[in-house]
This record gives sequence, structure tokens and C-alpha cells, in this order.
Amino acid sequence: MTNLGDLEIFAKVVSTGSMSLAGRALGFSPAVVSKRIKRLEDRLGTRLLQRTTRQISLTEAGQGFYDRVLGILAGLEEAEFYISGRSAQMHGTLKISAPTSFGRMHIAPHLKAFMQAHPELAINLVLTDEFSDIIGSGFDLAIRIAELTDSSLVARRLAPVRRLLCASPDYLAAHGEPRHIDDLKHHRCLPAHNSDSWRLNGPDGPLSLRPDGMLITNSSEVIREAVISGLGIALRSTWDIGEELKTGRLVQVLRAYEGSHNVALSAVYPSRQFLPAKVRLFIDYLTELYGPVPYWER
Repeated sequence: MTNLGDLEIFAKVVSTGSMSLAGRALGFSPAVVSKRIKRLEDRLGTRLLQRTTRQISLTEAGQGFYDRVLGILAGLEEAEFYISGRSAQMHGTLKISAPTSFGRMHIAPHLKAFMQAHPELAINLVLTDEFSDIIGSGFDLAIRIAELTDSSLVARRLAPVRRLLCASPDYLAAHGEPRHIDDLKHHRCLPAHNSDSWRLNGPDGPLSLRPDGMLITNSSEVIREAVISGLGIALRSTWDIGEELKTGRLVQVLRAYEGSHNVALSAVYPSRQFLPAKVRLFIDYLTELYGPVPYWER
């Protein structure tokens, strides 16, 4: 019988496109990975991978074998998930990438309940506002706030993201409230920390604005504090300023205009067919936690 570990190595090489990346993810050297792949090919009596100095690709036989191997590995994961669900135990480490502010505000406070339910599962939460290379950096999943385009990765929507234009009452008292979108030209606007344009939906459809503000920073949290302090008008997500809107420290302006509805909070991971049980558990936990109407909108 073929060694199941060889199958896992083969699947990881295909999904990463690299023996070195596969080895890094599984804790093996590239030489060991290459030896295990050769052993698998020798046992099957056929070449599964075409190797060049630049890339690795599947042969026709390799593609058919890979499609069937995924089903086997997925079945094993389902079996482990069944057992872990019965015993409430999950082992290993779950490595997660998440945006800095969102991770601090809406993931970190909820880790205790998840980790108490799975005391043998360690969490490695990496906060960054850059889109990490999930496979290359060895992440099990990433939480992203974006309008996701076509990708080899799989995305599961966790919650809608509502973004609106806001300012402090002090700012509006000093500078007046804009009544029309063109009035923003005469106001202090706070550009996004990544210099992205403001993509809005309004009465006349989508439009894009690029604010030319006096404050330039690489930190979203600096923009947040600046708008709360009365420095200007900003486009912010309700998950970020929901409490300030409720208490009146911030006020929505130009209510007819909000951020693009295509932006969402999503969990992104490498493969739908071979999803580790620990990843499935955490995604299900966040889905239930946030819900179709997230708590910061209630």
C-alpha cells in the first residue's frame, strides 16, 4: 500500500508548485521531499511530475492521480474532524494572517472562547495590513477585507463590510457639513493609509475619489484617531468606528454615499478539497460569531 505521508507530500508539492515550499510547510528538507516523490513514482511505475529548473507541473497521469488523492486526503480529514468533534479536542497549530486593526478589535477578544473549546490547539495570529503569501508563508488561512478577484485560493464570505464617510461633531461645527459630493473639494479629507481611492456607491452609481489630504501615514489606526480628533473627513468601516457612531463621537456625512458593496470580510485558504479540520472549525466559529448582520452593526 502507498504510504499516506507520500500522498500528503505529493499533494502539497502540487498545491505550492514547489518542493522547497512543500518541505517548509511539512517540516521536510527539499531533498527529502524529492526522495519521497521519486519513491511514490517508482511504486506507481509512472512519472507524476514534470520538473524543470523553474517550475513543476503535473503529467497527464499525475493530474488524474492528484484529483483522486485529494479525495482520499479529504476523507481522512473528515474522519479526523468527526473524531475531534466528538472529543472536542484538536491538536497542532493554526497559523492565521489578519489585518492589524480588525485582528486586534474583532479576533483577539474572541480567541479565549475558541481556545477554551480546543485547549490542545495552539494559535499563531500574525497581524499585518499586507496581503501575505498564504502558501509561501505557511499560513493555514488569512482573514481579508477586500474585493477579492479571481484567484487560485478559496474565499468564504464571513460578513458584509459597510464603509461610510464620517467626521467628528467638532470638525463639522468648525467647517460645516458637506451637502453634496463636490463639497468634499473644500473640506479636509483624510486619505486611506494605503493611498487607495475612495470607491463609493451613490445616487448616480459608483464613483472613485482620490482625496489629497495633508496627513500621509501607513497606519489605518492613525487615520482613525485623526478623524475622531476632528482633523477631517474619512471613509471608515463600521467595524472600525461602530462604537464612535453609537456614542456620537463621529457622525456620518453624505449619507447617500457609502463604500463599494463588493468589499467583504472573507476567510481565504488554499484548497476547498483538502481543508484541515482545524481551519474548518475556526472559519465556522467566525461565521457564527459575526453572522449576516455583524454585532458592530447592531
